[in-house]
Amino acid sequence: MKNEKQNILVAGANGTTGRLIIELLKGSDVYRPIAMVRKQEQKDRFEKENVLVVLADLEKDLNHAVINADKVIFAAGSKGKNIIGIDQEGAKRLIDASKNAGAKKFVMLSSMGADDPSVSDTLEDYLRAKQNADNYLKASGLNYTIVRPGSLTDKEGTGKIQLKEKVENPGSISRADVAQTLVEVLKNDVKHNQVFEILAGETLIESAVTQ
Repeated sequence: MKNEKQNILVAGANGTTGRLIIELLKGSDVYRPIAMVRKQEQKDRFEKENVLVVLADLEKDLNHAVINADKVIFAAGSKGKNIIGIDQEGAKRLIDASKNAGAKKFVMLSSMGADDPSVSDTLEDYLRAKQNADNYLKASGLNYTIVRPGSLTDKEGTGKIQLKEKVENPGSISRADVAQTLVEVLKNDVKHNQVFEILAGETLIESAVTQ
């Protein structure tokens, strides 16, 4: 008998990276996506694609959103418009709800520089919010993986990355390769309770996350 697919809640499903994550999960033999969106028209669009959807707002109660989720990917972002409300407190709210619901893993899309927000004058507030969210997740007791990519591009994915705990020089990576990395680390035993940085590179993603 085939094992039942795991339900993966994707916060930020309507964003550019979020949509890529949903597509990967749709094609998976192991996972089933649940798109978490804020607006009814976004819900309607995902439902037309036969994707399970939950309407939820990261600035409000989220306990209903995670009821059916086995694992969670946080790929939401306010694009600088509401850094504290969404990128920081929204992430914390979803972490709390995921813990209450007994989620088996929480995968956080963070950012390179979140370990030291002072590296950037222009992005310091954003990086500090990401750092606070990451630290909250680490202290939550949930199983987690925190992925910190360099600058995101809309280039085609290569399926290859450079992965290190700390990358020496900043660089960029395609959203497609970030999305694939986030899905690869959903496995229980992959990068368990670890934080790492990724850039475009030469190592196949599935190999990079298991080394």
